[in-house]
Amino acid sequence: MSIHRRSLLTGLIAIPAAGAAGALIGAGPAAAAPASIDRTAFKLRRRAGSYATAIAGLDAALPNVSVQHVLDDGNRAATRITAGEGAGLVTNFAAGFHFESGDDNTAEWIPQGITTSSDALDAGVYEDRKAVLVSWYSTGVDGQKGVRVSFVNRTDPLAPVYRHVLLVEPYTSGGVHSYRPVNIHAGGIAWYGHHLYVVDTSNGLRVFDLNHLWQVSSTVSTACGRQSDGSYQAFGYKYVLPQSLAYDQVGTGALRFSFISLDRTTAPDSFLVGEYGNPGTGTRLVRWGVDYTDRELVHDTGSTTDATASWAYRVDVTSMQGALSLNGKYFLSTSDGDGNDGDLGTWTPGGGVVMHYDTLPVGTEDFTYRSSTDELWTVSEYAGRRMAISVKAGAF
Repeated sequence: MSIHRRSLLTGLIAIPAAGAAGALIGAGPAAAAPASIDRTAFKLRRRAGSYATAIAGLDAALPNVSVQHVLDDGNRAATRITAGEGAGLVTNFAAGFHFESGDDNTAEWIPQGITTSSDALDAGVYEDRKAVLVSWYSTGVDGQKGVRVSFVNRTDPLAPVYRHVLLVEPYTSGGVHSYRPVNIHAGGIAWYGHHLYVVDTSNGLRVFDLNHLWQVSSTVSTACGRQSDGSYQAFGYKYVLPQSLAYDQVGTGALRFSFISLDRTTAPDSFLVGEYGNPGTGTRLVRWGVDYTDRELVHDTGSTTDATASWAYRVDVTSMQGALSLNGKYFLSTSDGDGNDGDLGTWTPGGGVVMHYDTLPVGTEDFTYRSSTDELWTVSEYAGRRMAISVKAGAF
């Protein structure tokens, strides 16, 4: 549904901003300023369960490949977005690419989350490759297949290639190790070291271990897991990435985990999580610290499992699809239906939001940031207009 863009803010005080051509961008209606809320209401609890046992069994049964191997085994060609084309798609264009036509137009999968090798490691390179990862959820039109992630090799930005990898949940039953699809929305992802964090809307965060990428049989497009003939299938995909742990929501805040991004400008590093809402009354942003030594959440003092949020704000933003923070400044992506460009809000706590209308692609979603080039990346979800594209964050 298309949303009138002046209704995008239901809580943040909107301030006019100078447009790219110098014109003022109209402000939304004035309302109550955003407010700090009780961070202790938002608590996650680490759960590893029996994943390690199943992963060990599957490690023994299947070839374990590297991220570099998957990136170098791309079977789809993305198309680079040129500067001229990009200028017509977003404001302050930086870089981007289109997916192959089959992925661009499919009704079976919809892209949602985005992260890059700059999240994984501050150097921006992982196993000698520059990469973008994009999550897609299965719509179920051809059977429920869970979530796939595009591993896009952008080491040569002029000729990006990619391959889809299926996310799976490993398990052991009757002494037999197998895996099943992960049936979640996957609205946001964040790559941190060897861990890929994926939001699970009502439940919290799922964590997938990139040290265990398995090559499986791709002969059966309708099956997943270990089959009666002893083969391991993944709906026709060649590689699977297993879940290794979860952070379950146990606090009283009942946060909707819609998207996630990494902030390396905080101490310690942190994840910013937010929630989608339409109308946006009550939508919140919440932050958890992450430990770079083990790539897991910072646990509460004296606990080996519980992680309480370090910061929380009620922002009341309608149709918020992504959020990212840099040095205390917040960037918010908001969607405006399938007939209008997306909008970008910038905000510093204590002030009002500045809205930059029609600056992002139609169907804008999650955010991620590439610090070496000041690129704020997003992915767009609507069929026929799907792309991963970035703008210069410092220009806003």
